[in-house]
Amino acid sequence: MNELGVALRAWRDRLDPGAVGLPHYSPRRVAGLRRGELAQLAGISAEYVVRLEQGRASTPSAQVCSALARALQLSDDEQAHLLRLAGHAADPDRIPRLVPTSVHRIVDQLADIPVAVCDAAWQMLHWNPLFAATFGDPTRRGDDERNALIAQFEDQPTRIRQTTAERIAFEESLVADLRATTSRYPDDLDLRALVSRLNRGPRFRGLWALRSVGDHQGAHKIVVHPDVGDIAVDSNVLTTQGTDLRLVVDTPRDSHARSKLDLLSAIGIQEMTSTS
Repeated sequence: MNELGVALRAWRDRLDPGAVGLPHYSPRRVAGLRRGELAQLAGISAEYVVRLEQGRASTPSAQVCSALARALQLSDDEQAHLLRLAGHAADPDRIPRLVPTSVHRIVDQLADIPVAVCDAAWQMLHWNPLFAATFGDPTRRGDDERNALIAQFEDQPTRIRQTTAERIAFEESLVADLRATTSRYPDDLDLRALVSRLNRGPRFRGLWALRSVGDHQGAHKIVVHPDVGDIAVDSNVLTTQGTDLRLVVDTPRDSHARSKLDLLSAIGIQEMTSTS
């Protein structure tokens, strides 16, 4: 039996089109979403949805599964079940990098402050539009530049201004956090490669040799934006239960910062990226 197809059909049938903002222009023979509607919401072709439900498609990628889970409004447990059916069972030796549906929903709800989601090795996985408008569009960077450790210790261009004392404290905290991550995922090959790369630099190498262990919980930041000027934010790091992801939530420190974030939110990422 095609368990994946059966599950997708059942989840599609139970979802009220009105719950995802689809209008009821014509009578429906059955309840739930049509295949074309699911395809549109997930950003894939309707033909691919048909082949998935009929068991004629190759194994969908984790990214496609995540898109389907969001479109179908699955719970985290259902999303995990979908991934297992698609052959993407979680590997306990690897750092979790899938952003659950519930985390996507949290980020969507926090639209008025910059929010990013990172894995336990500080690789950025997801962000909201205001984060991109404030710190620069991550899609214009390579994967390496989306890792906070690489960006920090390889002195890549940034909009964040730090005093010497702030930089030292920030780097000490990040390295201690990474040391804790290596103890939880000692066999993760990507993590080993990251540590090896970072050890080429003297600042990281010196801190790594201290063998400090801790959690990076946040920092004060001054964002130097090319259009609205300095934005003072408090960056708080929240760890998600069961996934070891980090939600980096940047709240304005004062009314001036709040007004600048409101302006960036109103202008939007498309216009800002043309001048940043």
